[in-house]
Amino acid sequence: MDKADTVKLRFLFDFGSPNAYLCHKVLPAMAARTGVAAAYVPILLGGLFKLTNNRSPAEAFADIPNKRAYDALEFRRFLEKHGLTAYRRNEFFPVNTLTIMRGAVAAQALGCFAPYVDTVFSCMWERSLDMADANVVAAALNDAGLPAAELFAAMGTAEVKQALMANTQGAFEQGAFGSPTFFVNDQMFFGKDRLREVEEEIVSQRNR
Repeated sequence: MDKADTVKLRFLFDFGSPNAYLCHKVLPAMAARTGVAAAYVPILLGGLFKLTNNRSPAEAFADIPNKRAYDALEFRRFLEKHGLTAYRRNEFFPVNTLTIMRGAVAAQALGCFAPYVDTVFSCMWERSLDMADANVVAAALNDAGLPAAELFAAMGTAEVKQALMANTQGAFEQGAFGSPTFFVNDQMFFGKDRLREVEEEIVSQRNR
């Protein structure tokens, strides 16, 4: 067995996180360097916040202007470093992501997960669409050539709803408290600012 096959990288994500979008855009380059592609795990960030008594940075740091200014600076630096010129802040943020996260689970079952993820991240953080609106979501999926009707039918099933809940509960039980969260085998890393450490851990584990 190739050593890379023994290293598993999981990416716990919610489309509502702009930092998850940034990670999604740079993960292919990491995979090319390390030979380890990320397995995407859809979670419901709002549900994880409730389980952990956490809040979004925008809410938690609302009264700390210096902290918010620095976070914005680091965000711009990340965009510039990786040449992510398509990013736009979503004018509807924060967005209720329940529908589109159920859609991600449904897309896994229907075999269209990768194009679904690309499409929804683009709609959220490049096209600035209201992805809490089911009509907007359906139109965007159809425009991308995805089976919107089938996806929406699957979103309403008990299996899809339970799978998203199970992913979120599992994230909590493994120590996660937000998105983006990464696991390199059993080692957890949080945030886009830990991507270098994620890559270093992959290489370290692969070389052992």
